Amino acid sequence: MRPPLRTETSLSMPYRTLNTDEAAQYLNLTRADIERLCKDRDIPFEMRGGRIVFRQREIDAWASQRILSFNTSRLVEYHRTSSRETRTLLRRETLLPEMIRPDCIAAAMTAKTKASVLRDLAVVADRTGLVGDGAELVASLLAREKLCPTAVPGGAAFLHPRQQQPYLFQSSFLVLGRTIQPIHFGSPDGQPTDLFFLICCQDEKLHLHTLARLCLMSLKTDLLAQLRVAPDAAVLLDCLLAAERAVVGTLSGVPERVMAGRRHAAPLPKSPWSDEGPAAGRDLAAAARPPD
Repeated sequence: MRPPLRTETSLSMPYRTLNTDEAAQYLNLTRADIERLCKDRDIPFEMRGGRIVFRQREIDAWASQRILSFNTSRLVEYHRTSSRETRTLLRRETLLPEMIRPDCIAAAMTAKTKASVLRDLAVVADRTGLVGDGAELVASLLAREKLCPTAVPGGAAFLHPRQQQPYLFQSSFLVLGRTIQPIHFGSPDGQPTDLFFLICCQDEKLHLHTLARLCLMSLKTDLLAQLRVAPDAAVLLDCLLAAERAVVGTLSGVPERVMAGRRHAAPLPKSPWSDEGPAAGRDLAAAARPPD
C-alpha cells in the first residue's frame, strides 16, 4: 500500500480575504491579469474603502470552474504554471501514484441519480479512513454541484467539495467511480456522464493542480475511452497512471495531444484565465470520441 500524499503546502484558510497582489500570487497570475479580470467583471471581487478585495472561497470556486471550462491550449498553459509552482512541494512530478489505490476505485456503480452517485463515492472515500466526516463530505459535494455542475463534455465529471477545508481530509487522495449506466449530471453538452473523479485535497493549490492535471489527461490522451473498457479496478488504475506519465512527459517540451499514435502541437496563449467564449468545453468532447 502506497503512503498517502503529503506535501509541504500550507493549509489554506477559505474564509480569508486577499488583496490584488495576494490574489495574483495565489492564482499564478500577474497583477495586470487580475486588474484586467476585475475591469471586465470576470472575477468575483468587492470594494472596501476604495480597495479591491477578494474572498478566497469565492476565488477558489471561480478558479475550479474556470479550469473545467478551459480549452486545450489554456489548460496546457495553466498546468505548466501550476506544475512549476508545486514541483518543489511534492516528492515527485507525478501525483496519482500516491493519491489513488485500487480500493479507491468503484468500477461498476449502480447509482442512477446525481445524489446517489455523490453518496456512493463518499462511501468509497470514507473507507480509506482519511475522511473526517462522511456526512459533511456529501453535503459539501451537493453544495458544489448546486453552485455549478462539475460534469464536462465527454462523459466525465470532476467532483470536489464546495471548499477544500483542511479538517475534512486527513490527507489528499482521489476516488474514481464508473457507473454501469450513464446518468445526466449537468454537462453543458446535455449528454450523460459515466466517469466520476472525486478530488479530495486538503489544500486549494494542490486541488487546482490536481484538477488541471486530470482534465489535461482527459484531453491529451485516450484516457476516457480506456477507462470505459477497462475490466476491473486494477486495470482502471493502470490506465490512470499511464495517462499521467504521458502528460508529465510533455511538460519539458512542446505540448502535444497523444492519441492512437497521433501527435498535434498546441499553441500557448498569453494568459489562461481570460474568457473562453462559446468554444469552451468542445475539446474534451472531441477527446472522448474514439479515434478515426
